[in-house]
Amino acid sequence: MVTLAEVARHAGVSASTVSYVLSGKRTISAPTRERVERSIQQLGYHPNAGARALASSRSDIIALMMPLRTDMYVPVMMEIAMAVATTAREHGRDVLLLTDQEGPEAVRRVIGSGLADAMILMDVELEDARLPLVHESPRPSVLIGLPADTDGLTCVDLDFVATGRLCVDHLAALGHQELAVIGEAAAVYERHTGFAERTINGVRERVAELGLRMLHRPCEGSFESMAGALARIFDERPGTTGIIVQNESAVGPLLSLLRQQGRAVPEDISVVAICPDQVATQTSVALTSVAIPAHEMGRRAVELVMAKLGAAGTGAGRARAAAPRETVVRLLSPRLTGRASTGQAPRLVR
Repeated sequence: MVTLAEVARHAGVSASTVSYVLSGKRTISAPTRERVERSIQQLGYHPNAGARALASSRSDIIALMMPLRTDMYVPVMMEIAMAVATTAREHGRDVLLLTDQEGPEAVRRVIGSGLADAMILMDVELEDARLPLVHESPRPSVLIGLPADTDGLTCVDLDFVATGRLCVDHLAALGHQELAVIGEAAAVYERHTGFAERTINGVRERVAELGLRMLHRPCEGSFESMAGALARIFDERPGTTGIIVQNESAVGPLLSLLRQQGRAVPEDISVVAICPDQVATQTSVALTSVAIPAHEMGRRAVELVMAKLGAAGTGAGRARAAAPRETVVRLLSPRLTGRASTGQAPRLVR
């Protein structure tokens, strides 16, 4: 790896002169600057993040906090992370990925290390323990997710309340009156993870407004857990004809079990999924679904971070640093795509 000292020797200048050319902290004559820049290009020198941070008080790195949990659908999270990384590169930034379930300690490490200019937080809970540190940090931050209290925060997410309501509206329009929600693993609700809580709240609100009935059963996503959840649903509400599933891992087992039980989709049971399009379209029956706009959420999060970093570098931005932070919430509208898994509710035989 080429060092700063080697660049200095190649250009015939001191190491400090190379540093000043890189940081812009001192005026360097045009011929000297051109000679140093030519040596940097010829030698292929790339200053590391630590050197950039020391030279310019910025690292050009965004920290992405993405706790990987066994009860979460990792492909969606990785799609968001890829969108964050590619969009960050378009802005000349790199991404530091933190996947441990450290909570506030991870935030403290990023703030204290100085290796990241900003933070993006995923897997946001309604009462997220990381938020007090986010409020206190001088570094810009964006949440992919929505806590209970968004005051002073910048957040981007799918509108999961509207998503739940949209799923109910679709089934109600087809005449379904007895609905069931097959949700995420129980631990997701125990943590009060925002997207899961908001979806079920939207479903409950709309069911109550329309005078329908519904059950909500968490599911681990395995075949065995899905079999147990489905058995409970039909034991407790044998008239159930519409199912909303918000658990990508449960989709395959659900369709398989319905088929084994002789329940045709959509003639006997209609199914609406909240999942990526690739999951909805690659099942034995193409699922009516509300897509998860993972790429759009990741892209918008970076755009919001870059706007914050740009504002912080201006005189007006520095003057506002001590003022209360503005609240910015960007909710993406849900989009439901009708496919083969939903149809008119079956008529009850009396």
